[in-house]
Amino acid sequence: MTVWAREQVIVTGGAGFLGSYVVKELQERNCRALTVPRNTDYDLTEKEAIIRLYEEAQPEVVIHLAAVVGGIGANRQHPGRFFYDNAIMGIQLLEYARRFGVKKFVIVGTVCSYPKFTPVPFREEDLWNGYPEETNAPYGLAKKMLLVQAQAYRQEYGFNAISLLPVNLYGPGDNFHPETSHVIPALIRKFVSAVRTGQEEVSAWGTGKVSREFLYVEDAARAIILAAERYDKPDPVNLGSGMEITIQDLAALIAELCGFHGRLMWDPLQPDGQPRRCLDTSRAEQEFGFRAAMGFREGLRRTIAWYRQHEA
Repeated sequence: MTVWAREQVIVTGGAGFLGSYVVKELQERNCRALTVPRNTDYDLTEKEAIIRLYEEAQPEVVIHLAAVVGGIGANRQHPGRFFYDNAIMGIQLLEYARRFGVKKFVIVGTVCSYPKFTPVPFREEDLWNGYPEETNAPYGLAKKMLLVQAQAYRQEYGFNAISLLPVNLYGPGDNFHPETSHVIPALIRKFVSAVRTGQEEVSAWGTGKVSREFLYVEDAARAIILAAERYDKPDPVNLGSGMEITIQDLAALIAELCGFHGRLMWDPLQPDGQPRRCLDTSRAEQEFGFRAAMGFREGLRRTIAWYRQHEA
């Protein structure tokens, strides 16, 4: 018998990329009363749908993963939607969780909330020291407001909401759509296609000189569940691997693992996004014992294998 066997749990976004791994992690921990609201049944941007969800599920724990997300292109194309949908979903889910007496609310935010020029490695204390990178600021700020709301509700109502800040995720089951994918699935799709069709040249956005950090999706799911079990403080917590890589080196590694031996052409007319991105992950280890386990090369290999198997 685990702590989860006794809890009624809602996982918003539980049918999505990260959500499916969080649900699997909960099921492995013997969570039986688990509700995953589907878009077709509950539009979580609408107050009435949230009230109906809480009335039906009677949750004691809510893990909020549902989000409207995408890469730089999608963020540039839909800044209004990315701000409104993410803000209104989170704000109302939190408010009605409070009203329904939910015991714990887990907010899964984003590394995009950090200022554009944050000293590396990003420390949670740096979160308010500037404006986010412009291309994803509406999304990053919408998520950041949920941290403010959580801390305000803790102060006024004693409401137990925690905030987690995961870095860019990747892994089997990621979004490989050409218009909304992030950098790893976008590069995998391009290189696998090039190998299959005999292309000798692949193009990629930006200069490739910026850096990123990536966290394997299974590690992220485990971190979220550990935080839900063991962490009850107002301060946000970074979730990452602590490893920084330039996009040029990332592209070279993915090309090698995909078996692509042609030329990679960079398009400097397209934006790079944030100059550097790497987290200080010490708080997660100190507070709830999380450390990333998956090696980057092996994680990429598994992701490429999954994509090749599901490409059609």
